[in-house]
Amino acid sequence: MKRPTGEERHHACARKRRYRNQGDALDAALVAGVERGRTAYPCPLCGHWHLATKSAGPR
Repeated sequence: MKRPTGEERHHACARKRRYRNQGDALDAALVAGVERGRTAYPCPLCGHWHLATKSAGPR
């Protein structure tokens, strides 16, 4: 599988909601009722936090 280009990574980041910090991101997941299936991570492109779906583990 090829690595995404910078443009592809920027496009993916631009489509996601941005949160000021990890707490805000996790609070948003809690309000939406999906906190058990989400994790927050800092984005190296925009400097904000995004929510991601937790993976089931290594494949």
